[in-house]
Amino acid sequence: MAAVARLSASVPAPAASGSLFDSLEQEAYLQLWRTYDRLRELDERVFAAHGLSAQQYNALRVLRGAAPRPMATSALGARLVSRAPDMTRLLDKLEEQGLVRRRRSEENRRLVEVWITPAGRAAVDRLADAVRQCGRDQLGHLDRKSLRSLIALLKRARDPHDRDAADAWPGNERPPRTSTRSTHKPEE
Repeated sequence: MAAVARLSASVPAPAASGSLFDSLEQEAYLQLWRTYDRLRELDERVFAAHGLSAQQYNALRVLRGAAPRPMATSALGARLVSRAPDMTRLLDKLEEQGLVRRRRSEENRRLVEVWITPAGRAAVDRLADAVRQCGRDQLGHLDRKSLRSLIALLKRARDPHDRDAADAWPGNERPPRTSTRSTHKPEE
Protein backbone atom coordinates (compact mmCIF):
# COMPACT_ATOMS: atom_id res chain seq x y z
CA MET A 1 0.00 0.00 0.00
CA ALA A 2 2.86 2.39 0.79
CA ALA A 3 4.34 1.85 -2.67
CA VAL A 4 0.99 2.66 -4.26
CA ALA A 5 0.66 5.74 -2.05
CA ARG A 6 4.08 6.94 -3.25
CA LEU A 7 2.98 6.33 -6.85
CA SER A 8 -0.12 8.48 -6.47
CA ALA A 9 1.51 11.10 -4.24
CA SER A 10 3.08 12.89 -7.18
CA VAL A 11 1.49 13.93 -10.43
CA PRO A 12 2.60 11.46 -13.08
CA ALA A 13 4.84 12.77 -15.83
CA PRO A 14 3.35 12.61 -19.30
CA ALA A 15 4.29 9.44 -21.15
CA ALA A 16 5.66 9.61 -24.66
CA SER A 17 2.10 9.52 -25.97
CA GLY A 18 1.24 12.66 -23.99
CA SER A 19 -0.88 10.80 -21.45
CA LEU A 20 -0.46 11.52 -17.74
CA PHE A 21 -0.73 7.80 -17.00
CA ASP A 22 1.33 4.78 -18.00
CA SER A 23 -1.75 2.90 -19.15
CA LEU A 24 -5.52 3.08 -19.33
CA GLU A 25 -5.66 0.48 -16.54
CA GLN A 26 -3.48 2.68 -14.31
CA GLU A 27 -5.68 5.70 -14.99
CA ALA A 28 -8.85 3.74 -14.18
CA TYR A 29 -7.31 2.40 -10.97
CA LEU A 30 -6.08 5.80 -9.81
CA GLN A 31 -9.45 7.39 -10.65
CA LEU A 32 -11.12 4.69 -8.56
CA TRP A 33 -8.71 5.23 -5.69
CA ARG A 34 -9.15 9.02 -5.76
CA THR A 35 -12.93 8.58 -5.76
CA TYR A 36 -12.71 6.21 -2.79
CA ASP A 37 -10.50 8.68 -0.93
CA ARG A 38 -12.95 11.55 -1.42
CA LEU A 39 -16.01 9.50 -0.47
CA ARG A 40 -14.25 7.88 2.52
CA GLU A 41 -13.72 11.30 4.11
CA LEU A 42 -17.49 11.67 4.46
CA ASP A 43 -18.10 8.37 6.22
CA GLU A 44 -15.05 8.76 8.46
CA ARG A 45 -16.63 11.93 9.85
CA VAL A 46 -19.90 10.13 10.58
CA PHE A 47 -18.28 7.19 12.35
CA ALA A 48 -15.69 9.28 14.24
CA ALA A 49 -18.53 11.34 15.72
CA HIS A 50 -19.81 8.08 17.24
CA GLY A 51 -16.44 6.72 18.38
CA LEU A 52 -16.19 4.03 15.73
CA SER A 53 -14.26 3.38 12.55
CA ALA A 54 -16.03 2.44 9.32
CA GLN A 55 -14.59 -1.06 9.63
CA GLN A 56 -15.87 -1.46 13.21
CA TYR A 57 -19.32 -0.31 12.11
CA ASN A 58 -19.20 -2.76 9.19
CA ALA A 59 -18.32 -5.59 11.60
CA LEU A 60 -21.26 -4.65 13.83
CA ARG A 61 -23.64 -4.65 10.86
CA VAL A 62 -22.45 -8.09 9.73
CA LEU A 63 -22.83 -9.46 13.26
CA ARG A 64 -26.30 -7.93 13.58
CA GLY A 65 -27.27 -9.78 10.40
CA ALA A 66 -26.02 -13.08 11.85
CA ALA A 67 -27.76 -12.57 15.23
CA PRO A 68 -28.73 -14.31 17.36
CA ARG A 69 -26.13 -16.85 16.24
CA PRO A 70 -22.44 -16.22 16.88
CA MET A 71 -20.08 -15.97 13.92
CA ALA A 72 -16.56 -17.33 13.59
CA THR A 73 -14.04 -14.49 13.41
CA SER A 74 -12.74 -15.89 10.11
CA ALA A 75 -16.26 -15.77 8.62
CA LEU A 76 -16.67 -12.22 9.89
CA GLY A 77 -13.38 -11.21 8.27
CA ALA A 78 -14.52 -12.65 4.92
CA ARG A 79 -17.74 -10.61 5.05
CA LEU A 80 -16.13 -7.23 5.78
CA VAL A 81 -15.97 -4.70 2.96
CA SER A 82 -12.20 -4.43 3.34
CA ARG A 83 -9.77 -6.83 4.95
CA ALA A 84 -9.01 -6.32 8.62
CA PRO A 85 -5.30 -7.01 9.01
CA ASP A 86 -5.72 -7.29 12.77
CA MET A 87 -9.15 -8.74 13.46
CA THR A 88 -8.19 -9.36 17.09
CA ARG A 89 -7.48 -5.68 17.72
CA LEU A 90 -10.66 -4.60 15.91
CA LEU A 91 -12.72 -6.96 18.09
CA ASP A 92 -10.78 -5.97 21.24
CA LYS A 93 -11.89 -2.37 20.76
CA LEU A 94 -15.51 -3.33 20.13
CA GLU A 95 -15.51 -5.65 23.15
CA GLU A 96 -14.01 -2.91 25.37
CA GLN A 97 -16.98 -0.73 24.40
CA GLY A 98 -19.40 -3.56 25.22
CA LEU A 99 -20.58 -3.83 21.60
CA VAL A 100 -19.54 -7.45 20.97
CA ARG A 101 -18.73 -10.58 22.97
CA ARG A 102 -16.30 -13.39 22.12
CA ARG A 103 -15.74 -16.95 23.24
CA ARG A 104 -13.50 -19.82 22.22
CA SER A 105 -15.44 -22.78 20.85
CA GLU A 106 -15.53 -25.78 23.19
CA GLU A 107 -15.48 -28.21 20.24
CA ASN A 108 -12.57 -26.54 18.44
CA ARG A 109 -10.34 -24.43 20.68
CA ARG A 110 -8.82 -22.70 17.61
CA LEU A 111 -12.22 -21.28 16.66
CA VAL A 112 -13.24 -17.97 18.22
CA GLU A 113 -16.89 -17.00 17.94
CA VAL A 114 -18.17 -13.44 18.19
CA TRP A 115 -21.65 -11.97 18.46
CA ILE A 116 -23.21 -8.54 18.79
CA THR A 117 -24.54 -7.39 22.16
CA PRO A 118 -27.71 -5.36 22.73
CA ALA A 119 -25.45 -2.27 23.08
CA GLY A 120 -23.91 -3.10 19.68
CA ARG A 121 -27.35 -3.38 18.06
CA ALA A 122 -28.31 -0.06 19.65
CA ALA A 123 -25.15 1.58 18.25
CA VAL A 124 -25.98 0.36 14.72
CA ASP A 125 -29.57 1.57 15.11
CA ARG A 126 -28.38 4.99 16.36
CA LEU A 127 -26.18 5.38 13.28
CA ALA A 128 -28.81 4.26 10.74
CA ASP A 129 -30.06 7.71 9.73
CA ALA A 130 -26.56 9.23 9.64
CA VAL A 131 -25.28 6.35 7.47
CA ARG A 132 -28.20 6.71 5.03
CA GLN A 133 -27.57 10.46 4.81
CA CYS A 134 -23.86 9.85 4.26
CA GLY A 135 -24.69 7.58 1.31
CA ARG A 136 -26.87 10.31 -0.16
CA ASP A 137 -24.09 12.86 0.38
CA GLN A 138 -21.58 10.54 -1.29
CA LEU A 139 -23.53 9.34 -4.34
CA GLY A 140 -26.97 10.91 -4.22
CA HIS A 141 -26.13 13.09 -7.21
CA LEU A 142 -26.22 9.97 -9.44
CA ASP A 143 -29.53 8.65 -10.75
CA ARG A 144 -30.61 5.04 -10.02
CA LYS A 145 -29.67 3.77 -13.48
CA SER A 146 -26.15 5.22 -13.14
CA LEU A 147 -25.80 3.72 -9.67
CA ARG A 148 -26.84 0.26 -10.92
CA SER A 149 -24.38 0.56 -13.83
CA LEU A 150 -21.61 1.62 -11.46
CA ILE A 151 -22.33 -1.31 -9.13
CA ALA A 152 -22.27 -3.78 -12.04
CA LEU A 153 -19.04 -2.34 -13.44
CA LEU A 154 -17.32 -2.44 -10.04
CA LYS A 155 -18.37 -6.08 -9.57
CA ARG A 156 -16.91 -6.93 -13.00
CA ALA A 157 -13.65 -5.17 -12.14
CA ARG A 158 -13.43 -6.98 -8.79
CA ASP A 159 -14.58 -10.43 -9.92
CA PRO A 160 -11.24 -11.99 -10.94
CA HIS A 161 -9.63 -10.72 -7.74
CA ASP A 162 -12.14 -11.95 -5.18
CA ARG A 163 -10.59 -14.92 -3.44
CA ASP A 164 -13.41 -17.42 -3.95
CA ALA A 165 -17.14 -17.98 -3.58
CA ALA A 166 -16.63 -18.28 0.19
CA ASP A 167 -16.26 -14.49 0.23
CA ALA A 168 -19.81 -14.17 1.43
CA TRP A 169 -20.06 -10.52 0.57
CA PRO A 170 -23.36 -9.37 -1.00
CA GLY A 171 -23.15 -9.66 -4.76
CA ASN A 172 -20.40 -12.30 -4.70
CA GLU A 173 -22.81 -15.19 -5.12
CA ARG A 174 -21.32 -17.21 -7.94
CA PRO A 175 -19.94 -20.71 -8.44
CA PRO A 176 -16.28 -21.17 -7.46
CA ARG A 177 -13.75 -20.56 -10.21
CA THR A 178 -11.60 -23.43 -11.39
CA SER A 179 -8.75 -21.13 -12.37
CA THR A 180 -7.25 -18.08 -10.72
CA ARG A 181 -6.69 -16.32 -14.06
CA SER A 182 -9.51 -15.15 -16.27
CA THR A 183 -9.31 -16.19 -19.90
CA HIS A 184 -11.95 -13.64 -20.85
CA LYS A 185 -10.51 -10.58 -22.58
CA PRO A 186 -12.24 -7.35 -21.62
CA GLU A 187 -13.97 -5.45 -24.38
CA GLU A 188 -12.16 -2.42 -25.77
